[in-house]
Amino acid sequence: MTRSSRHLMRVATPALAFAMALSACSGSTPSPSPSSSGSGASASSANGVTALSAAKIKPLVSSIGSQAGADLKPARLASGLTPPTNKWFSGLVFGGTAQPIFPLPMSFGLSGPGFSFGLPVITSSDKTIMGGYRPSIQVGAGADSWQVTRYDEMSVTFTGRKGGSPIGTVTIAQGSPFITFTAAGQRQITTNLPFAGSGSPWAVQAGEDRYGLTGSEGVSVSGGTVTVPDRGHATFYVMPEGGDAATMAALAASPLKATASSYTLSGSTATTRLSYTTQNGSPTGIVALPHQQAGLVAGQSCDLGRYRSILGTLKLCRGTAMSWTTPTRPATAQLDLSGLDDTRRATLRKQVDADVQAFKPYPADTYFGGKALYRDAQLYTIAKQIGATSSATALRTRIVAQLNQWANPAGCGGRTSLCFYYDRTNKGIVGLTHSFGSEQFNDHHFHYGYLLYAAGVMAADDPSLVEKLRPVMTLLAADIASPSDTGAFPQRRNFDPYVSHSWASGTSPFADGNNQESASEAVNAWVGLGVWARAAGDSQLAGEATWMQALESASSLAYWTNFDTKDPVYKGFNHSITPLVWGGKRDYATWFSPEPAAALAILLIPMNPSSGYLGSDPARVRVNLAEALGSRGYRQTYGDLLLLYSALQGSAQRDAAIRQAASLTSIDDSLTRSYILAYLYSLK
Repeated sequence: MTRSSRHLMRVATPALAFAMALSACSGSTPSPSPSSSGSGASASSANGVTALSAAKIKPLVSSIGSQAGADLKPARLASGLTPPTNKWFSGLVFGGTAQPIFPLPMSFGLSGPGFSFGLPVITSSDKTIMGGYRPSIQVGAGADSWQVTRYDEMSVTFTGRKGGSPIGTVTIAQGSPFITFTAAGQRQITTNLPFAGSGSPWAVQAGEDRYGLTGSEGVSVSGGTVTVPDRGHATFYVMPEGGDAATMAALAASPLKATASSYTLSGSTATTRLSYTTQNGSPTGIVALPHQQAGLVAGQSCDLGRYRSILGTLKLCRGTAMSWTTPTRPATAQLDLSGLDDTRRATLRKQVDADVQAFKPYPADTYFGGKALYRDAQLYTIAKQIGATSSATALRTRIVAQLNQWANPAGCGGRTSLCFYYDRTNKGIVGLTHSFGSEQFNDHHFHYGYLLYAAGVMAADDPSLVEKLRPVMTLLAADIASPSDTGAFPQRRNFDPYVSHSWASGTSPFADGNNQESASEAVNAWVGLGVWARAAGDSQLAGEATWMQALESASSLAYWTNFDTKDPVYKGFNHSITPLVWGGKRDYATWFSPEPAAALAILLIPMNPSSGYLGSDPARVRVNLAEALGSRGYRQTYGDLLLLYSALQGSAQRDAAIRQAASLTSIDDSLTRSYILAYLYSLK
């Protein structure tokens, strides 16, 4: 949950209290079968997803109706740019005060007339791995204002002005150790520490780190003054441990111009390519994160040195692009109950009927309402598979009627809830009943993933629903996963291809950068997107979803639940999970509860049929559970989610979980007792 939405917290039922955690807090032809993984033959990102192109999206936006949105105060955004909510650099754009941001390996901030940067100092304590803003090098540029005037997936350019006239630009990028100032007119910029040397490159020691400076022809340095000719540039950088000064200067020589991501799918593998284009096309330095290093494509040179970070040890590579492979994961719409014996079928039928009898009205907001639809769609698939015919009929009637309300493009014209509108101010789709700051673009992927999942499950069961649901579901998909900036939506609002996970806060008004807590709900978003895409017959969108699901799953394991405790960054950190990951720190904490059970449960919800990735290391499951359970076992709030997680260790633990399921005292609102049993029964 974002700090800005903590006022929403109140005494609540366990399910409601748990759900409040979720506001944080961007040629394959898959089968339309509900259990298809969507990772068949090779596929490529190519030119994006046709269904989400500007030409396709524009009439859909017009059909849904628009409203002026909340004033997010994009004080440092140039006119004409799509508001970059949910980005790694959002905190620097929105609000009265520019917040620090974390383009790994560096930290960066705008500071009055100039900018500051530095390699964070990493300190690990009992509950926190800290790598906050460190303005080691402070550059005075003489500006009286700064604006973002260009951005793409991994890089951003700020233009400084004085008296309305530009004085120059600064370009930074994720995965780049280089920060470049390009002058508009001859400029003298100052540094708090004097760079020294007989000529380019110049250098200075700041604490334990050494910083370099090189530039275009005509750049000169005299102590703390750097003179940059008109259209010339000066590039600053931090030396990696074990790095070579001449090599770094050569890689810094041509400034970064733009970045982009692309991917290919082949069999059970996704290959991600991050491109870094310099002005003259020469190689640059690209930093590989821990989750990327094991899968780096052969032939890449990543032996230029190391950097420390909150995510672990980083390696510096040479090239114009970095590529790595990630295993794809099944995006399964429903549990497979085909192997159940008669006794278990009968047990499930009785429980399904009981759960259906316990129906409550659907919540009106996009988060709780979407989650409830997902829950009931899963219950429907169980009822159908086990022959609970009357319950299945009741469920289908209930779910479809509710989906039809959400999917009515004109719904907000006559209702005050259960509908969406287009926010023309901030360029996105918003549910009329807000929750957890959704009108500020918090957590859209969490919310819309549930709705897309439910729509996909029901449309796969009844293809006649596809065309009725398609317009609004396409807009939800575009809001969180548009493969390009269409003007109506930003490129991949939540998903960040470099760190390979999503960011949950819309405006990120935090000194520690953006953040994400519920990594499992982020994975659920891309599973839901894929389930909908296959039901709608959209292989391009299904491929996009498969790629994002693969990367989000990998980063979820690498930085939230299964990180390599042997990395030096974890020395002094006394926990096996980090529930809350920021740009500048990682916390053993949640937005909503101090309980150890909550800390793990927020990384498991909703334990969908594709959640097997969480059990990829049974030994780690055991370690993670030990602290979460404590002496209270599964008879506690969040015990249901922990019990399902425990069953991923193997058949013995699954059988034990089945025996304990009836004694659970708390059921999350993403689950039913029927689903808990069915999930356990379905495990092999």
